[in-house]
Amino acid sequence: MSGGRGRADGAVYARRVNAAAELLESGVPVAEAAPILAERFGCSVRQARRYAERAAEGGRAAVPEEATVFTVKLPAALVVRVRERARESESTISALVAQALTEFLARGHRKPRRR
Repeated sequence: MSGGRGRADGAVYARRVNAAAELLESGVPVAEAAPILAERFGCSVRQARRYAERAAEGGRAAVPEEATVFTVKLPAALVVRVRERARESESTISALVAQALTEFLARGHRKPRRR
């Protein structure tokens, strides 16, 4: 979350939902969990209740891995194809490239080193 009040990023949101889930799992009702969460996270009771309700409906949330910028130079034609595929799949370029690289690396194929 950036400075001041604002929307929590994915990792902050997940941690707050998971804190709410812990309270609910220990038997604290949603209505009682909300003020506890509001105090703990410095947010409104209304927002804290949303965290508790999300936890009650869906359980714990996955905490997304921190992302970093990774700049590469690619041929222009490949960039056009990547952008088109991202648009067609209603995805972001970052998500598309991350998925492609993850799948590629999972295959584990390595070319022999040139000598």
